[in-house]
Amino acid sequence: MTDRSRTIARRRPQRHLPMQVLLGFLVVYFLLPFWWVIVNSSKDSPGLFGGGNTLWFTDSVDYLGNLERLFTYDGGIYGRWILNSTVYALAGGLGATVLAVMAGYGFAKYRFAGRRFSFSVLLGALMVPGTALVIPTFIMFSGLGLTNTIWAVILPSLLNPFGVYLMHVYARDAVPDEILDAARVDGAGEVRTFFQVAFPLMRPAVVTVLLLSAVASWNNYFLPLAMLSDNRLFPVTVGLGVWQGIASANNAGGTSLWSLIILGALVSVIPLIIAFFTLQRHWRGGLSVGGLR
Repeated sequence: MTDRSRTIARRRPQRHLPMQVLLGFLVVYFLLPFWWVIVNSSKDSPGLFGGGNTLWFTDSVDYLGNLERLFTYDGGIYGRWILNSTVYALAGGLGATVLAVMAGYGFAKYRFAGRRFSFSVLLGALMVPGTALVIPTFIMFSGLGLTNTIWAVILPSLLNPFGVYLMHVYARDAVPDEILDAARVDGAGEVRTFFQVAFPLMRPAVVTVLLLSAVASWNNYFLPLAMLSDNRLFPVTVGLGVWQGIASANNAGGTSLWSLIILGALVSVIPLIIAFFTLQRHWRGGLSVGGLR
C-alpha cells in the first residue's frame, strides 16, 4: 500500500464520523422510549411511582405476575383486544395488498380508457389524510347499518392509495414488457403470466405493501374509536386508550392500571416485531426469482 492509499484510508473514517455520530444519536433517540417501556413493564405500582430510576430495573422484576394480571383484568378483555387487532390487521393487510397489487399492476402494464384520469385521482387521494375521511365514512356506514361491527374497521382498511402507487411504480420498472410478451407468445394467459412471471419480480414490493398495510391496520386508532362502541370489538390501541382515560380520571385505582397499560403497550408491539423479522427476508429473495423461470 502506497503512502497515498494510507492517507486516504485514514481520512475515510474521519469523513464519515459526523454521519456515524448522527446515526448513533438517532438510534438512542428511537430506542430509549422502547427501553423505558421494557423496564417499567416489569414493575408493580410502588416500583413505578416510587420515584426511583425509571430507566433501570428494580429489585423485584415480575414480568410473569404482571402478564397474569394483564390477561385476567376485567375478565381477560385484553386478550380479546389482541385477537381483534390480529383479525383487523390480517384482513385489512391482506385485502389492501391484494387490491394494491392488482390495481398497481393494471395501471403499469395495461392501456385502457380513463387510465390517466384514474391514476390522477389516485395521486390526489394520497394528499388526503386518513383522519379527514373518518367522519364521512362513519356517516356512510351508519346509513348502511355497519357501525359497531368488524366490517366498519376492515372495509376502510382495504383502500390503500399509497400501496397502489408503490406497486405501480415498482411493476413499471421491475417487470419488463419483453418478458410479459415472451410469456404470451409461449401461450401463457394473463393470469398465468401474472402469477408465474410478474408476481415473483414484484415480491419485494408486495411484501412491503403487506407489511405497511398490516402495521397501519394494527396501529389504527381514530377509525375504530369512531366506529365502535362495544368494548369487545375494540382493537388493542383503542382498548389501551380507554384504560388510560380510566387511569387518568381515577387516581385511586389508576395507579395499578398504569402498570397494566405499560405492559399492554409492550405486548402489543411484539407481533409487529415478529412480522417484520419474518417478512424482511423476502425483500431480497424476490428480486431475481422471476428472471430465472
